[in-house]
Amino acid sequence: MTTHDVTTGRAPDDDASEMADSAASTTRAASTTSGGPVPPTAGSATDTEASPDDRSFEVLLITGMSGAGRSHAADCIEDMGWYVVDNLPPKLLVPLVDMMTSSGSKVHRLAAVIDVRSRSYFDDLSAVLSHLDDLGVKTRILFLDAADDVLITRYESVRRPHPLQHGNRLIDGIHEERELLAGLKEHADTVIDTSRLSIHQLSTKLYEAMLGSGPSTVSVHIFSFGFKYGIPLDADFVADVRFLPNPFWIPALRDMTGRDAPVSDYVLSSPGAREFLDAFERTIMIAVEGYAKEDKHFVTIAIGCTGGQHRSVAISDELAQRLRARGLSVTVSARELHRRGRD
Repeated sequence: MTTHDVTTGRAPDDDASEMADSAASTTRAASTTSGGPVPPTAGSATDTEASPDDRSFEVLLITGMSGAGRSHAADCIEDMGWYVVDNLPPKLLVPLVDMMTSSGSKVHRLAAVIDVRSRSYFDDLSAVLSHLDDLGVKTRILFLDAADDVLITRYESVRRPHPLQHGNRLIDGIHEERELLAGLKEHADTVIDTSRLSIHQLSTKLYEAMLGSGPSTVSVHIFSFGFKYGIPLDADFVADVRFLPNPFWIPALRDMTGRDAPVSDYVLSSPGAREFLDAFERTIMIAVEGYAKEDKHFVTIAIGCTGGQHRSVAISDELAQRLRARGLSVTVSARELHRRGRD
């Protein structure tokens, strides 16, 4: 069991409303592409998304004290590419796993937020875990915890009763829940104490627990575009490669795109192309390392030329290969390839 017990950092008061769990039951459909969901871009679909394979099915149970940050943890896990179901009764977990492991299902990782609110719920969960183990399903437990005084502060800030309070004092509900969850916490694979964590610090802990740390936790999406059709609004970086010679003026290359070898070779062998890629690659890696530390795990890079057919497409694909070689998860799309305009 990996235990994260943080005793330093700022107090969570400012994040109390975000850290307290939502009582509403919500099903979140997560992206199943490699490395997490792709930031939305206009134009064609990505061409490098991972297709379903024969990976074994995984189940992650997200549980812990009410008010310790389960809902925020579920959001983070969803961003990592898991299919997340919130507030699922334990008895429904096995039928859900059966459905998702059926032929044709594209879901390989299911995360369920489990709210153990009674002794019978705990008994149900124990039986379900035993059954999943018999089926050979890989199951992990993520437990979110926090000190009693912190939980009280968070509940008071959102002015809601504890689910086990039953008309008694708030601390009574907290103590009852802690007693019910003692055994589950003992068997948890990862325990994170959120008492002194902001929501961003909690996100960082979750990424470290699930994916490790550093740039590898950042997913990158690169797309090419044509300036004549407008500058994209959703990019973190916008690069202009119109300084490179335009293949449009080469008759043999005009009707091709940057994904055709003759065009790609022409663009990448142009004066300044390699130097630009070397410098831009270094810039992106510096930023990605900083983003990973600042809880930003999705980066969108837009590379533009005149019409988005030749230069920007070739440079996008080459940059993607370079970043993948550095261990990053990268997807690529071309916004203008459905057009046949002038580059």
